Amino acid sequence: MSQITKKIEVWMADRANNGIEPGSKLPAFAQPLVGFASGADDLFSFLKADIGPEFYWTPKEAFLTAFPGEKVLADELYIVSWVLPQTEDTRLAHRKAIDMPSIEWSKARHYGERVNERLRLFVVDSFKADGYQACAPTLLPQWSRASSNKYGFASSWSERHTAHVCGLGTFGVSDGLITPAGKAVRVGSVIVRKKLTPTRRSYNNHNEWCLFHSTGTCLVCARRCPAGAISKSGHDKVKCKDYIRNVTAVHVEKEQLGFRVSSCGLCQTNVPCENKKPLAEK
Repeated sequence: MSQITKKIEVWMADRANNGIEPGSKLPAFAQPLVGFASGADDLFSFLKADIGPEFYWTPKEAFLTAFPGEKVLADELYIVSWVLPQTEDTRLAHRKAIDMPSIEWSKARHYGERVNERLRLFVVDSFKADGYQACAPTLLPQWSRASSNKYGFASSWSERHTAHVCGLGTFGVSDGLITPAGKAVRVGSVIVRKKLTPTRRSYNNHNEWCLFHSTGTCLVCARRCPAGAISKSGHDKVKCKDYIRNVTAVHVEKEQLGFRVSSCGLCQTNVPCENKKPLAEK
C-alpha cells in the first residue's frame, strides 16, 4: 500500500499533472490521502441495498462491467480510494465568497476534476503495467446517474461513499464527506484485482465526524448555503442542484471561465470542518 500511495503522491506532486488550470504553476490540490478496502466489505453490499439495488454497483459488479465474462470473487478485488484536498489558496479565496463561487474554486472544480480523471487513469495504467486488472468505475461508459427512491439524485458508483468504506471519512449534514483533511476535497477511486490491506476505519457511524450529528450544534454549513438547501433535516438535493444549474453555473460562464461549471461548494469552506476533522481537537 505504501508503494501505491507513494506513486499517487509523486504523480500529484508533478505540476504538469496537478495544475489549477492548463499551464499554471499553482496546484489544483494539496497532498492526497489514500485508503483501501476489500471488495467483499459488507458496507458495499449495504450501500447497494440502501442507495439503489437496481442500479448501484458493488465492486464486483463494477469490475465485471469493465471485464465482462471474467470469473472473479468479491474478495479477490480491492479498492484504492483517494482524497484530494483543496489548496490553502483556494480555500482562503472561497471563504470570502458569499453567494457565488470564487474563481479559484471554479477552476479547481473544472480543471481539478480533469486532474482527478487523469489520476484515475494513471492508477489503472500503473496496475495494468504490473499485470493486474484494474478499472475506474466512474470512467466506465456504463456509469450513469440515477434516481434513488430513498435519496433522490444518485449514480452507479459514489466516490464519497467508496472513500467512506476505505476509512477516509464520514458524512456531514450537508452530505459532504468530512475527511482528516476536512470537507473541501475531491475524491476518486480504482478497483484492482490484487490483494491489498484494507485501511482500518476509525469510526463506527457514517456521520460521527459531523458536529451537528455528534453534538447537535454547528449547522454553519446551513448558514453558508445561499440556496437554503441545508437544514437539520439534511441536504435538499433539488434546491442545491437548481441553484447550481440556474445561478452559479451561469455566473461561472458569464463572469469567470466562459463556460458553465457545476461550481458552488460554499458549504465546504468557512466551516469548522473545512480543512480538518472538527472533533479531532476534543
